[in-house]
Amino acid sequence: MRALVLAAALAAGGAVVGPAAAQGDASSDATRWLQRIYTATEHLSYTGTFIYQHGEQVETSRVTRIVDSSGVHERLEILDGTPREILRANEQVTCYIPDTMTMKVERLLDTRPFPGMRADPRMLAEHYNIRKGGTERIAGHDCQSIILEPKDELRYGHKLWADVATGMLVKAKTFNEKGEALEQFAFTQLQVGGRIDREQVKSRFAGKGRDWRVESNEMAPADLARDGWLLKSLPPGYRKVTEMKRNVGASAGVGHIVVSDGLAAVSVFIETPGEKGSSPAPLGPSRHGAVNVYTRKLDSYLVTVVGEVPAESVKLIAQNVEYRRPQ
Repeated sequence: MRALVLAAALAAGGAVVGPAAAQGDASSDATRWLQRIYTATEHLSYTGTFIYQHGEQVETSRVTRIVDSSGVHERLEILDGTPREILRANEQVTCYIPDTMTMKVERLLDTRPFPGMRADPRMLAEHYNIRKGGTERIAGHDCQSIILEPKDELRYGHKLWADVATGMLVKAKTFNEKGEALEQFAFTQLQVGGRIDREQVKSRFAGKGRDWRVESNEMAPADLARDGWLLKSLPPGYRKVTEMKRNVGASAGVGHIVVSDGLAAVSVFIETPGEKGSSPAPLGPSRHGAVNVYTRKLDSYLVTVVGEVPAESVKLIAQNVEYRRPQ
C-alpha cells in the first residue's frame, strides 16, 4: 500500500462582497494569479528550504531547481529522519536511500510541477469559488494569497500564497470540508532566480560506493481499454488525464490511470493480488494523512484508488471501474 501512495504522490477566508460585475472581475484577477503561479513554478529557477506538515508529522527538506537550455534539473534532500535524496534530470528521476543502499530510477510521463494544473485555470471556476485573499510576508517575500473553495464535497479546498514579485508559490494549505488544515508546505528560506551553483543539483551520494541496489520503476503509455479496463463515469469535473503500465514496488505491469479535476489528481491502480503468503491489501477505505485510499476486488484483480481528495471521491471512482474480459 505504501508503494501505491508514494507512486501517486510522485498532485479560507471571508466571502467576496459587491455587485456581480465586481465579483466577476475579482474572480478573473484571482484566476490570472493561478496561471501566474503555475507558469512561475514551471519556468523559474530557485533554491530554498521548506517544511511539509501532514497531521502530526513535520518534515524539513531542501530543494534546488535549475531551468536552462538543457532542460530541468532538480535536487530534493530530506533533512529529517532517514536520509533520502531525489534528483531529476528532465524526465528521469533518481531516488537515493543510503540506509538500504537502494537507488530507485523512474522515467516520468507527466512532469507538471505543483500545483500541477491539468486544465486552463479558468475551467477550475466550474467547481471552485476562486478569489484573492490578503497579502502576507512569508520567508522574506511579500505574498498574495489565492483561495479555492470547492463548490461540492468531492474535492478539498486550497489556499496558495505567491511571491508578488515573481509569482513563485511560497506556501500552500489543503483544507477539508470543515475548514481544517489537512496538510501544508511553506518555504522558510527561498531564493528565486539569481546565481544558483550547478553543484547544488548534483547528488552527494552518486559515485560513493558500488553496492547500490538499483530498482527500475519502468512505465510506458498504455491503452488499458484494449485490455478490458473502463471508467464508466467519473464524479463531476473529473476527467481522465493519462494511462500507463508501470512497476510499483514488487508488482510489475500495474495499470495506472490518472484522473483530475484540473487541480486535484487521483490515481487508479489495477494489479493482480500479491504472491501467496504476502499481506493482502485491506479492502474498502483507508487514509494516509490527506490522502484517501479505496481498494476493491474486481474479477481476479485489485483496484486501488489514491488521491488527495475526499473519501467519497475515491470511492465513487473505484466503484465506476469496470472490467470486460477481452474476447
